[in-house]
Amino acid sequence: MPYLLVLESVERGGEWVRRAEHPELPGCVAEAPSALEALENLEEERLRMLRKLWHDGVPIPVPRPPLREPTDSRSRPTS
Repeated sequence: MPYLLVLESVERGGEWVRRAEHPELPGCVAEAPSALEALENLEEERLRMLRKLWHDGVPIPVPRPPLREPTDSRSRPTS
């Protein structure tokens, strides 16, 4: 599911880490030394969280619609 993704650098105890978050899934956050690791950890956390919600019978949050329609050059009419 295409949940909104926020990726930022934050300082923790004098060290900079990358923080990734899905705001639409409260508590779905991961931090790591690199952006790639933070994203990988976030994916694991997202799946863990969705499985737990499903198992507990709690409704799974629906991602908000995209801010704009994706563009695909193949679908544009030619003149």
